[in-house]
Amino acid sequence: MLQVENLYKRFGTIQAVAGLSFNARQGEILGLLGPNGAGKSTCINMVAGLLHADSGQINVGGLGSPSLPAVRQKIGVAPQALALYEGLTGEENLRFFGKLAGLSGKVLRDRVSWTLEFVLLMDRKDDRLKTYSGGMKRRINLAAALVHDPPLLLLDEPTVGVDPQSRNALFENVLALKSQGRTVIYTTHYMEEAEKLCDRVGIIDHGAFLAFDSVDKLIESHGGKSMVTVMRHDSQVQIESDDPIAECVRLQQEGEILSLRVDRPDLERVFLNLTGRAMRD
Repeated sequence: MLQVENLYKRFGTIQAVAGLSFNARQGEILGLLGPNGAGKSTCINMVAGLLHADSGQINVGGLGSPSLPAVRQKIGVAPQALALYEGLTGEENLRFFGKLAGLSGKVLRDRVSWTLEFVLLMDRKDDRLKTYSGGMKRRINLAAALVHDPPLLLLDEPTVGVDPQSRNALFENVLALKSQGRTVIYTTHYMEEAEKLCDRVGIIDHGAFLAFDSVDKLIESHGGKSMVTVMRHDSQVQIESDDPIAECVRLQQEGEILSLRVDRPDLERVFLNLTGRAMRD
């Protein structure tokens, strides 16, 4: 559904994207993770056709570059900065974006109704967006990306600033889109989201991939060892181990254990191991 080959983009002296290559299959959720300024949003904007690459190629569904209007019709974008009109109702927003995509008549009405039902906002369709909560606005933002029925969706930080209930609803929406055979490119700073949703994850820094694989393989390759923490009456013992179960058995044989905890490597540890722990602004 999406092929990106050797993509480069520079802004003045800043190399924002430096040779990214990847593909996304139909029905796949592909995660892009990286620190602030790593190049994720620049990549998304080039795939959406909002920015032109300095070099490299992007092919959407075998139809060609997103610089072509017919190709952009196949893409839905939910940007991190909400692209909505606060003075319009939820339904009016969706009708507006549907008309921009060339929809009209019964097709437009049906698509607006479907998207409102899909994001569970049909009962608030006549309310102006300025009355919506942050989570509701995020859901309408997703609906606006879906209203023209695109097979490829670009979701840039879709759960920023939402409550747990809205976040869970958005998770269910994204998984439902996958089950419909849509391809989702998903950028996030929340590692648990990527672990829960994504089939594969690419970790980007300084405009290039540091690693790209399934979550399990990334953890296996870059997560490091498990940490076993044991509390005894007079001490605490912490041991890194490739076999934490065997280590627990050995420690139990050495003396009484008051408490035991095993911290296995996860995607957050992979991310920090690859990108470092220094703050990024």
